[in-house]
Amino acid sequence: MKFSSLAIAATALTVASVNGFATSTFGVRQSVAVDMSTAVEVDTKAALATAANEARGLAMDSIAAAKSGHMGLPLGAAEVGASLYGSQMKYNPADPTWINRDRFILSAGHGSMFLYSWLNLAGFDLSMEELMNFRQHHSQTPGHPEFPNSEHTTPGIESTTGPLGQGVANAVGFAASEKMAAARFNTGDHTIFDHHIFALAGDGCFQEGVSSEAACFAAHEKLDNLIILYDANEVTLDKMAEYTQSEDILKRYEAYGWETYDIDGHDLDAVEAAISAAKASDNGKPKFIKCNTIIGKGMEETEGTNAAHGEAGVPYVDKAKVNIGLPEGEKWYVSSETRDFFADVQKKNKAIYDDWQATYADWKSANPDLATELENAVNDNTPSAEEMLKEIPATGAGAEATRVSGAKIINDIAKLVPHYVSGSADLHGSCRNYIENGGNFGAGFDKSYAGKNFYFGIREHAMGSILNGIAYHGIFAASGSTFLVFADYLRPTIRVASLAELNRVSYVFTHDSIGVGEDGPTHQPVETVSGLRVIPNLDVYRPGNAEETVAAMVSSVTRKEGPTALIFSRQNMDQNDDMDYMATREGAMKGGYVAKTESEDLDVIIMATGSELQHALKAASNLPGARVVSMPCMEAFDRQSDDYKESVLPSSCTKRIAIEAGVSGLWYKYAAKVVGVDRFGFSAPGDIVMTELGMTAENLAAEVASMN
Repeated sequence: MKFSSLAIAATALTVASVNGFATSTFGVRQSVAVDMSTAVEVDTKAALATAANEARGLAMDSIAAAKSGHMGLPLGAAEVGASLYGSQMKYNPADPTWINRDRFILSAGHGSMFLYSWLNLAGFDLSMEELMNFRQHHSQTPGHPEFPNSEHTTPGIESTTGPLGQGVANAVGFAASEKMAAARFNTGDHTIFDHHIFALAGDGCFQEGVSSEAACFAAHEKLDNLIILYDANEVTLDKMAEYTQSEDILKRYEAYGWETYDIDGHDLDAVEAAISAAKASDNGKPKFIKCNTIIGKGMEETEGTNAAHGEAGVPYVDKAKVNIGLPEGEKWYVSSETRDFFADVQKKNKAIYDDWQATYADWKSANPDLATELENAVNDNTPSAEEMLKEIPATGAGAEATRVSGAKIINDIAKLVPHYVSGSADLHGSCRNYIENGGNFGAGFDKSYAGKNFYFGIREHAMGSILNGIAYHGIFAASGSTFLVFADYLRPTIRVASLAELNRVSYVFTHDSIGVGEDGPTHQPVETVSGLRVIPNLDVYRPGNAEETVAAMVSSVTRKEGPTALIFSRQNMDQNDDMDYMATREGAMKGGYVAKTESEDLDVIIMATGSELQHALKAASNLPGARVVSMPCMEAFDRQSDDYKESVLPSSCTKRIAIEAGVSGLWYKYAAKVVGVDRFGFSAPGDIVMTELGMTAENLAAEVASMN
C-alpha cells in the first residue's frame, strides 16, 4: 500500500487565500495555505475514506449498545482520525509505550469512542469485545479516556481527559517534555527524540481558560512540536456555538504566536496536507489546525445540530450506517480491506520503529552513562526512600520556615533524581523551589530546553495541567509551586492526577495558613489543606520541621501510587531537637509518629501538624502524661498497619486533642477535641493573627486542661 508524499510537498506555504469548502454550509479562510498539488495517493485515500466510515459505524454501534455516550465528535472528526492513525502518526501497537512514538491526546474526552475505534483499527490490544462493552463495568472502554492505572489499562491512552481544556494544556506539557528530552539526550550523531504531539479539541476546550493559559506558554516557549486540531463544528451542548462565542479563534491563536491553518475537516487531501505541513514546519511556532466539520456527520436527522452531541442519534443508527455505505444489519463492521490497510500501516511504522531501535542501540553504545540516565528516567528508577533519607545530610536547622527547608532539600532531591524538574507560577522567589545550577527551561533569554526550572507565569491552572502532561509523557518527574491559597486555581488538575495515579508529579504550596499575616484573609488559607486531603489518592504533607520536610519531599519522588501535595510555611517554626533526626524522618514517612513520649502513664494524646507541632511539644513539656503525635500526612498514616496505628494512637486513650491552623473537621476521626480555625483570618502581623485565633502553646495547654 502506498502512502502520501505530502510531507515534502506540503511544506510550500503560501500567502493566505480564500478557498471553497466541499460543503456549501461553510466558507473557509486558509490562514496558512498549503501546497495541495500532490494529492493523497488514490488507493490510500480510498482506504482512509473507508476506514473513516467504518470508524463511524463502530462509534454508532457502541454508543447505541450502551444507550449513552457522545456520538457527535466520532462521526464529525472521522477523517481527522483516519489521517492521524492511517498516515501521519508514527506508533507501534506492539510497543505502545515506545518513547519516540507520536502522542495523541483527545482533549474532548467525551468523544471517547473516536479514540477507542481508532485504537482498535490501528491494531492496539483493544479488542472488538471491549468496544462492545463501551461504558460497562470493568471494560477497558470507560466513558472518558483514562490513562492506564489500577482500574483501566487501555493501551494507547496518553492522558486522562474529560474536563474540557485540560487535554490541550496536557499536550503543552507533553511538548515541553519532548523538547527537554531531545535537548538532554539527543547527540550530534544520534537522534533519539523527534516526535510530535497531537491533540484534538472542540469549542468547549477553547472556551475553558486553561487552554488559553497553556497556549500562551506554548507559543512563548516556541513549542513547534505541538499540533492542535480544532474540531470546529460550531456546536456546544446547549446551543449552537454562536450563542455563546463570537471571537475569531484563528486570529486569537495567531496573536498568541501560533501558526494557524483553516481547512475542510472532511476533505482528506486538505487534512493530510495541513498535518504534513504542520509536522514539517520547524519555525518555533506551535500549530493550530481549524478543521471545519459537521458534528454527527452521516446521521441526517441530527448532523450539524447540538442534538448530535450526545446519544440523541441512537434511534437512527441503523439507517445512518446504511447511508454511509456499511452493510445493513451488521454490527461493529470492519472490512477485510481496512484490516489489510492497517496491517500495511503497521508494517510502515514497524520499519520506522526498527530503524529507531538500531539508532538507539548505537547511541547507547556510544553514550552508556546517558543511556543509564534515560533508562532510569523512563522507568522512574530512584534510590529507595531509605537510601535517600540516608544520603541527605541532617539539616541542622534552627528556627526556619519549611519553605526555606524545602529550598535546600529540593536540591538534594535533584542530585539524587536527575530526571526531577520543577517550576513556579511566578513565585520562585517566594516558594523557593528553584533547582540551583539546573538552568531555566524554554526559548530566549537565559533559557534552554535542557533547563530544569520552568517559569509558568501567572498561570496556575495551566501549570498544573502542564505538570501532568510532563508526567504523562513518561520521562521526567515534575513539581510546580504557588501559594497555597491559589491551589483551587489548579485543583481540577490535582484531582485528575490523583485519579490517573500520576506519581511523577507533585505540587508545592507555600504560605500555608493564617501565619501569612499582613496580606489578610484573601491570602490566608484556612480550608485549603483539608480541601486537598479529601481528594482520593492524593498524599498531602504538611511538615512541622526541617527533618519532616526531608521525609515529605523524599516521599513525593518515591511514592508510586499517585501524586503528592507539599504544604510549606512562610512562618518560622522550632525544630524538635530532642528527637533523633533519622527517627523523625522515618516517622514522618509513615505519616504520623510519636514525636514526644509520655514520661508517666499515658493520660492525653496531643496531635499536631505543620507549624502547630512546636506548640504541641511546648504544651506537653509540663504534662508528664502527655504524648505528642506529629501527623504530617494523614493519608500515609491511614495506610499503615493496624498494629502501627495502635502503637501511635492506642485505643485505650480516648482523651485526644488536635491542633492545626485550619478548619477542624477532618481531625475528628482521630481526636475528641480540635483547636482549629473555623473562620477566615484578618490582616495583621502573622504572630498576632496566630495568637488571636488560638494557635499558641498556652491556649492549647488551657484546652487540654479543660478536658479533665
